Amino acid sequence: MSKLELKRSLEAILMVVDEPVSEIVLAQITEVPTEEVIAELHEMAANYENESRGFQLRAIAGGWRFYSHPDQSPVVEKFVLDGQQSRLTQAALETLAVIAYRQPVSRARVSAIRGVNVEAVMKTLVTRGLVEESGIEHETGAILYKTTSVFLEKVGVNSIEDLPALAPFLPDADGLDEILASLTE
Repeated sequence: MSKLELKRSLEAILMVVDEPVSEIVLAQITEVPTEEVIAELHEMAANYENESRGFQLRAIAGGWRFYSHPDQSPVVEKFVLDGQQSRLTQAALETLAVIAYRQPVSRARVSAIRGVNVEAVMKTLVTRGLVEESGIEHETGAILYKTTSVFLEKVGVNSIEDLPALAPFLPDADGLDEILASLTE
């Protein structure tokens, strides 16, 4: 692998990680000796700093990851806080409703109920502090999620028990029977 290909590969990997990645893992993925990966990471970090980029490549907690440059913290903070003020998407609202009424619930169960992948939406809800991990499902080992006190505050209730009942919003038994009958005709 050429030096340019290694740099591009490392950048691509580091762009998508959620937590620092070790040099050993990067070397295994790129199939390049660890010493070459380490040298390239240090060179990349120095180049980004010399170019006055808005981000840094840093070695933190036994691995490497991109971080916003500390001198950009005011604009990043403004962006993050303004993002917190924006409305939730319809997908986020639907996912939040499923979690609120079925908690604690796994991501897979929420996906099954909604019929779509909720990975990105769950990250948004966790980031906004509306949902948090609440344990592990013993049968599957899946992480369970529940709503937070921030959610209760935003919705204006003291506890989950104070959420409105869903029954009035569901079709009555006769209406449901009619719908099912019309589908079989």
